[in-house]
Amino acid sequence: MEELVKTIALSLVESPADVSVREIEKDGETVIELKVAADDMGKVIGKQGRIAKAIRTVVKAAAAKSGKSIGVEIVQ
Repeated sequence: MEELVKTIALSLVESPADVSVREIEKDGETVIELKVAADDMGKVIGKQGRIAKAIRTVVKAAAAKSGKSIGVEIVQ
């Protein structure tokens, strides 16, 4: 799932060197943390959070196939 999120993020940002993705466990759920440059934060979140919501939807759909519970957090 990390590669999926990283691929999506790299296609959106202007500073691909600043993109980092890591997978952590929180409260029995897998959480993927996405970090991007401050200038690219708006591009990843989108207007009214639409792009962020779409990223989360794609990841949840991919995770459902494997029977996992995965969330995505965009952090600074």
